[in-house]
Amino acid sequence: MVSSSGTKFIFVMGGVVSSLGKGIAASSLGLLLKQRGLQVSMLKFDPYLNVDPGTMSPFQHGEVFVTDDGAETDLDLGHYERFLGRSLGRENNVTAGQIYDAILTKERRGDFLGRTVQVVPHVTNEIKGCVLRLADRDPDLDVVITEIGGTVGDIESLPFLEAVRQVLFDLGRENCLYLHLTLVPYIATAHEIKTKPTQHSVKTLREIGIQPDILLCRTKLPLNQDVKEKIGLFCNVSARDVIEARDAESIYEVPLRLEAEGLSQRVAEKLGLGEREPDLEDWRRFVRGVQMATREVRIAVVGKYVDHLDSYKSIIEAFTHAGEANDARVRVEWVDSENLNEATAAEKLTDMDGILVPGGFGHRGVEGKVAAIRLARERGIPFLGICLGLQAAIIELARAVAGLPGADSTEFEPQNPAPVICLMEEQKGLRQMGGTMRLGAYPCRLVAGSLARRCYDRDEVSERHRHRYEVNNAYRDKLAAAGMRFSGLSPDGQLVEIIELPDHPFFIATQFHPELKSRPRAPHPLFRALVAAALTRSQSKVAVS
Repeated sequence: MVSSSGTKFIFVMGGVVSSLGKGIAASSLGLLLKQRGLQVSMLKFDPYLNVDPGTMSPFQHGEVFVTDDGAETDLDLGHYERFLGRSLGRENNVTAGQIYDAILTKERRGDFLGRTVQVVPHVTNEIKGCVLRLADRDPDLDVVITEIGGTVGDIESLPFLEAVRQVLFDLGRENCLYLHLTLVPYIATAHEIKTKPTQHSVKTLREIGIQPDILLCRTKLPLNQDVKEKIGLFCNVSARDVIEARDAESIYEVPLRLEAEGLSQRVAEKLGLGEREPDLEDWRRFVRGVQMATREVRIAVVGKYVDHLDSYKSIIEAFTHAGEANDARVRVEWVDSENLNEATAAEKLTDMDGILVPGGFGHRGVEGKVAAIRLARERGIPFLGICLGLQAAIIELARAVAGLPGADSTEFEPQNPAPVICLMEEQKGLRQMGGTMRLGAYPCRLVAGSLARRCYDRDEVSERHRHRYEVNNAYRDKLAAAGMRFSGLSPDGQLVEIIELPDHPFFIATQFHPELKSRPRAPHPLFRALVAAALTRSQSKVAVS
């Protein structure tokens, strides 16, 4: 199996423990190579047997990142997009479930002509095909960086590691590079940095048949030259290829730290990628802006997954981007919507500079979200609702202002007397849960003179969706009479995409997920506007006091 593209391939693996930050390391390397003038794409292999994370609990998996083409993917795809500044798609995230599904489909179709279907070569060939097809589809790609999920030694990831081992023989040493992220812990009681976990991790990798070319050593403390030489000696790499990956306060500092260690230069030398230095000045300006913000705002995120913050990863990053653009640090206050009612909402949220109600599924915690939205509406607190946040805002206004006290969503109360939120027509009758929601990017037309139109400064936008329920058009006139403006609609006018309250300082909600398209140097307009409104409220409170 040979690539005709001339693309170089980098494979990123992790060892010792999970959660070392392979996604950030891979994204950082992607940024460094991109800033050298190279065309870079990225691929994530996830070893789990689910076809995609769409049916997995946020407590298990964290955020589901949705791409323009409607793929439900791992949250690392969000990091890839934010660091590379380019949109990715379904071909950039492949699970073991997808691999086996493809193989079994071929087997049932008779493609294997009666041969026994085995892990080697059939599974490994399918995995390699995903890597090579990504390069072959785009002849301008210089580099494909592939991250392999899990930890070296896991049973689940063995077929993927075997596949990338074979790539070296298919494409040649000059076209492939193996980068291994590992842990170098500091044992406080002994006052020593320990290299043995890294040695054992590399030993396991070499037993599989992969000799890493570069080691990224995750550490709390600096690694002196003696430590690097010791790691290099026992792991069969040059000390120059032992790269310190020290903990950073912000993920956006990581590329700068790795570049200071010479990472992109070593990769470029090994793969023949040229001598050009990466231009990181714009990235440095962004990082300085994050670090040196002179103002602060407190914004409450009212959700039901607040004990598992990976569920809101893109929201967290969107606030970082928007804060930097406003010369402000956004201090997110996490509020569990399950513990909110009107009394506790007033107690916990009145002093906030802004409130965001994110998406979610199921009835649990919804009434707390409605209580938070009521407080924001009545007390003039800047508010942004996302997906279920829009639906909860519709329910709140219908009950409190539009004269529909029993209003609800058919998702929560199928027989409620005023179903202001209902199942989309095309969703009715579906029996399969995975991959059947309204997914991916859809156009939205903005109403002239609206807050949405001012925030975006354009007439039409494209945003990413992940939902089954929509505003019930039968109640639009009654809601409009109660003060609701439908400021963003699908091109045919049938689907409500954005709502707002014109008489409020800042009250806007979207059926789509704006956080998915925010970038470090291109913050999403709605997040940027929310932070600006929160700053105005914060400053007015200071003036009054």
